[in-house]
Amino acid sequence: MLLAARPVSPDDFACPGQGLAVDANGATLAVRTGGEGSPLDIVAIGSSSTEGIGASTPAHAYPAELADELTHEDGIAAVVRNAGVGGELAAATLPRLISALRSGWAKLVIWQVGTNDALVGVDEARFRATLEKGVAAARAAGVPLLLVDPQYTAKSPDAARYERFVAIVDQTGAHDHVPVLSRFAAMKRFGAQKALALLSPDGLHMNDRGYRCLAHALAEAIEGAAEAKL
Repeated sequence: MLLAARPVSPDDFACPGQGLAVDANGATLAVRTGGEGSPLDIVAIGSSSTEGIGASTPAHAYPAELADELTHEDGIAAVVRNAGVGGELAAATLPRLISALRSGWAKLVIWQVGTNDALVGVDEARFRATLEKGVAAARAAGVPLLLVDPQYTAKSPDAARYERFVAIVDQTGAHDHVPVLSRFAAMKRFGAQKALALLSPDGLHMNDRGYRCLAHALAEAIEGAAEAKL
Protein backbone atom coordinates (compact mmCIF):
# COMPACT_ATOMS: atom_id res chain seq x y z
CA MET A 1 0.00 0.00 0.00
CA LEU A 2 1.47 3.35 -1.02
CA LEU A 3 0.60 6.49 0.86
CA ALA A 4 1.19 8.80 -2.09
CA ALA A 5 1.76 12.52 -2.00
CA ARG A 6 -1.06 14.67 -3.33
CA PRO A 7 -0.47 16.71 -6.51
CA VAL A 8 1.03 20.15 -5.96
CA SER A 9 0.08 23.37 -7.67
CA PRO A 10 2.39 25.15 -10.12
CA ASP A 11 2.67 27.97 -7.61
CA ASP A 12 4.03 25.54 -5.02
CA PHE A 13 7.23 23.53 -5.26
CA ALA A 14 7.22 20.72 -7.82
CA CYS A 15 8.41 17.18 -7.17
CA PRO A 16 9.25 14.95 -10.15
CA GLY A 17 6.50 12.64 -11.33
CA GLN A 18 4.23 11.64 -8.47
CA GLY A 19 6.84 12.67 -5.91
CA LEU A 20 8.10 10.51 -3.08
CA ALA A 21 5.79 8.19 -1.18
CA VAL A 22 5.69 6.13 2.00
CA ASP A 23 5.15 2.38 1.71
CA ALA A 24 3.10 1.39 4.74
CA ASN A 25 4.30 -2.25 4.52
CA GLY A 26 1.00 -3.44 5.92
CA ALA A 27 1.41 -1.32 9.04
CA THR A 28 -0.93 1.23 10.53
CA LEU A 29 0.91 4.45 11.33
CA ALA A 30 -0.91 5.04 14.61
CA VAL A 31 0.11 8.60 15.34
CA ARG A 32 -1.43 10.26 18.39
CA THR A 33 -2.16 13.83 17.45
CA GLY A 34 -3.72 14.68 20.80
CA GLY A 35 -6.35 17.31 21.44
CA GLU A 36 -6.22 21.07 21.41
CA GLY A 37 -3.03 22.34 23.02
CA SER A 38 -1.37 18.92 22.68
CA PRO A 39 0.91 18.93 19.64
CA LEU A 40 2.15 15.96 17.66
CA ASP A 41 5.71 15.62 18.93
CA ILE A 42 8.04 14.08 16.35
CA VAL A 43 11.72 13.17 16.64
CA ALA A 44 13.54 13.22 13.29
CA ILE A 45 16.78 11.29 13.82
CA GLY A 46 19.57 10.28 11.47
CA SER A 47 22.55 11.81 9.75
CA SER A 48 23.12 14.64 7.27
CA SER A 49 19.79 14.23 5.44
CA THR A 50 18.10 14.95 8.75
CA GLU A 51 20.46 17.65 9.94
CA GLY A 52 19.89 19.36 6.60
CA ILE A 53 23.31 19.40 4.93
CA GLY A 54 22.79 20.82 1.43
CA ALA A 55 19.85 23.03 2.44
CA SER A 56 20.27 26.78 2.06
CA THR A 57 19.19 27.39 5.67
CA PRO A 58 18.11 25.21 8.65
CA ALA A 59 14.52 26.26 7.87
CA HIS A 60 14.78 24.29 4.61
CA ALA A 61 15.90 21.04 6.24
CA TYR A 62 13.16 18.43 6.06
CA PRO A 63 12.24 18.45 9.79
CA ALA A 64 11.50 22.18 9.69
CA GLU A 65 9.62 21.82 6.40
CA LEU A 66 7.62 18.92 7.85
CA ALA A 67 6.58 20.90 10.92
CA ASP A 68 5.58 23.82 8.73
CA GLU A 69 3.46 21.74 6.35
CA LEU A 70 1.73 19.74 9.09
CA THR A 71 0.91 22.84 11.11
CA HIS A 72 0.05 25.39 8.44
CA GLU A 73 -1.30 23.24 5.58
CA ASP A 74 -2.67 20.11 7.24
CA GLY A 75 -4.00 21.64 10.45
CA ILE A 76 -1.96 19.32 12.68
CA ALA A 77 -0.05 21.21 15.35
CA ALA A 78 3.36 19.58 15.20
CA VAL A 79 6.71 19.98 16.89
CA VAL A 80 9.52 18.27 15.00
CA ARG A 81 12.80 17.94 16.88
CA ASN A 82 15.80 17.73 14.53
CA ALA A 83 18.16 15.10 15.95
CA GLY A 84 20.29 14.72 12.83
CA VAL A 85 24.07 14.45 13.09
CA GLY A 86 25.93 14.69 9.80
CA GLY A 87 28.22 11.76 9.04
CA GLU A 88 26.81 9.55 11.78
CA LEU A 89 26.62 5.78 11.34
CA ALA A 90 23.58 3.75 12.39
CA ALA A 91 25.49 2.20 15.32
CA ALA A 92 26.07 5.70 16.75
CA THR A 93 22.48 6.75 16.12
CA LEU A 94 21.03 3.68 17.86
CA PRO A 95 21.73 4.75 21.47
CA ARG A 96 20.41 8.23 20.72
CA LEU A 97 17.31 6.66 19.21
CA ILE A 98 16.77 4.45 22.26
CA SER A 99 17.20 7.46 24.55
CA ALA A 100 14.65 9.45 22.54
CA LEU A 101 12.19 6.56 22.69
CA ARG A 102 12.61 6.17 26.44
CA SER A 103 12.11 9.88 27.07
CA GLY A 104 8.38 9.50 26.49
CA TRP A 105 8.32 12.79 24.58
CA ALA A 106 7.93 11.57 21.02
CA LYS A 107 4.64 10.39 19.56
CA LEU A 108 6.40 9.46 16.31
CA VAL A 109 10.04 8.83 15.38
CA ILE A 110 11.36 9.16 11.83
CA TRP A 111 14.70 7.38 11.34
CA GLN A 112 16.68 8.28 8.21
CA VAL A 113 19.37 5.63 7.95
CA GLY A 114 21.84 3.74 5.79
CA THR A 115 23.67 6.22 3.58
CA ASN A 116 26.87 6.61 5.61
CA ASP A 117 27.03 2.93 6.50
CA ALA A 118 26.93 2.07 2.80
CA LEU A 119 29.55 4.66 1.87
CA VAL A 120 32.16 3.87 4.52
CA GLY A 121 32.04 0.09 4.38
CA VAL A 122 30.16 -1.01 7.50
CA ASP A 123 29.58 -4.75 7.59
CA GLU A 124 26.17 -5.47 6.08
CA ALA A 125 25.12 -7.98 8.72
CA ARG A 126 26.10 -5.54 11.45
CA PHE A 127 24.07 -2.80 9.83
CA ARG A 128 21.03 -5.06 9.53
CA ALA A 129 21.34 -6.05 13.20
CA THR A 130 21.59 -2.40 14.26
CA LEU A 131 18.51 -1.52 12.25
CA GLU A 132 16.56 -4.43 13.73
CA LYS A 133 17.54 -3.35 17.25
CA GLY A 134 16.14 0.12 16.56
CA VAL A 135 12.89 -1.30 15.24
CA ALA A 136 12.59 -3.58 18.27
CA ALA A 137 13.27 -0.66 20.64
CA ALA A 138 10.51 1.42 19.04
CA ARG A 139 8.10 -1.49 19.27
CA ALA A 140 8.97 -2.07 22.94
CA ALA A 141 8.45 1.63 23.68
CA GLY A 142 5.11 1.66 21.87
CA VAL A 143 6.22 4.57 19.67
CA PRO A 144 5.40 4.50 15.93
CA LEU A 145 8.52 4.39 13.76
CA LEU A 146 8.91 5.44 10.14
CA LEU A 147 12.11 4.65 8.24
CA VAL A 148 13.68 6.73 5.46
CA ASP A 149 16.14 4.85 3.25
CA PRO A 150 19.18 6.34 1.45
CA GLN A 151 18.83 8.88 -1.33
CA TYR A 152 19.82 8.12 -4.90
CA THR A 153 23.35 9.26 -5.70
CA ALA A 154 25.92 8.65 -8.38
CA LYS A 155 28.71 9.44 -5.90
CA SER A 156 28.93 6.00 -4.30
CA PRO A 157 32.25 4.26 -5.10
CA ASP A 158 30.41 0.91 -5.09
CA ALA A 159 26.90 1.24 -6.51
CA ALA A 160 26.01 -2.42 -5.97
CA ARG A 161 26.99 -2.25 -2.31
CA TYR A 162 25.05 0.99 -1.87
CA GLU A 163 21.92 -0.63 -3.27
CA ARG A 164 22.31 -3.59 -0.92
CA PHE A 165 22.10 -1.20 2.04
CA VAL A 166 19.00 0.37 0.51
CA ALA A 167 17.55 -3.12 0.23
CA ILE A 168 18.33 -3.88 3.88
CA VAL A 169 16.27 -0.89 5.01
CA ASP A 170 13.41 -1.77 2.67
CA GLN A 171 13.51 -5.47 3.58
CA THR A 172 13.51 -4.70 7.30
CA GLY A 173 10.49 -2.45 6.88
CA ALA A 174 8.64 -5.11 4.91
CA HIS A 175 9.54 -7.94 7.30
CA ASP A 176 8.75 -6.01 10.49
CA HIS A 177 5.79 -4.07 9.06
CA VAL A 178 7.42 -0.68 9.52
CA PRO A 179 6.52 2.11 7.06
CA VAL A 180 9.41 3.14 4.80
CA LEU A 181 9.87 6.19 2.65
CA SER A 182 11.92 4.70 -0.20
CA ARG A 183 13.88 7.68 -1.47
CA PHE A 184 16.27 5.62 -3.56
CA ALA A 185 13.69 3.74 -5.60
CA ALA A 186 11.61 6.84 -6.25
CA MET A 187 14.56 9.01 -7.24
CA LYS A 188 15.99 6.30 -9.48
CA ARG A 189 12.58 5.93 -11.12
CA PHE A 190 12.52 9.68 -11.86
CA GLY A 191 15.63 9.31 -14.01
CA ALA A 192 19.07 10.84 -13.49
CA GLN A 193 18.21 14.39 -14.58
CA LYS A 194 15.14 14.74 -12.36
CA ALA A 195 16.83 12.97 -9.45
CA LEU A 196 19.78 15.34 -9.64
CA ALA A 197 17.34 18.26 -9.46
CA LEU A 198 16.64 17.16 -5.87
CA LEU A 199 20.33 17.08 -4.91
CA SER A 200 22.75 19.81 -3.92
CA PRO A 201 25.79 20.54 -6.12
CA ASP A 202 27.81 17.85 -4.29
CA GLY A 203 25.56 15.22 -5.89
CA LEU A 204 24.97 13.49 -2.57
CA HIS A 205 23.00 15.66 -0.18
CA MET A 206 19.49 16.87 -0.97
CA ASN A 207 18.82 20.53 -1.78
CA ASP A 208 15.90 22.73 -0.66
CA ARG A 209 13.62 21.20 -3.27
CA GLY A 210 14.61 17.66 -2.33
CA TYR A 211 14.01 18.26 1.36
CA ARG A 212 10.66 19.88 0.60
CA CYS A 213 9.59 16.85 -1.43
CA LEU A 214 10.74 14.55 1.38
CA ALA A 215 8.81 16.57 3.97
CA HIS A 216 5.73 16.63 1.75
CA ALA A 217 5.62 12.84 1.41
CA LEU A 218 6.04 12.39 5.16
CA ALA A 219 3.35 14.97 5.89
CA GLU A 220 0.94 13.19 3.57
CA ALA A 221 1.52 9.87 5.34
CA ILE A 222 1.08 11.44 8.77
CA GLU A 223 -2.02 13.36 7.72
CA GLY A 224 -3.52 10.20 6.26
CA ALA A 225 -2.84 8.29 9.47
CA ALA A 226 -4.41 11.06 11.54
CA GLU A 227 -7.52 11.18 9.33
CA ALA A 228 -7.90 7.39 9.54
CA LYS A 229 -8.41 7.72 13.30
CA LEU A 230 -11.29 10.19 12.96
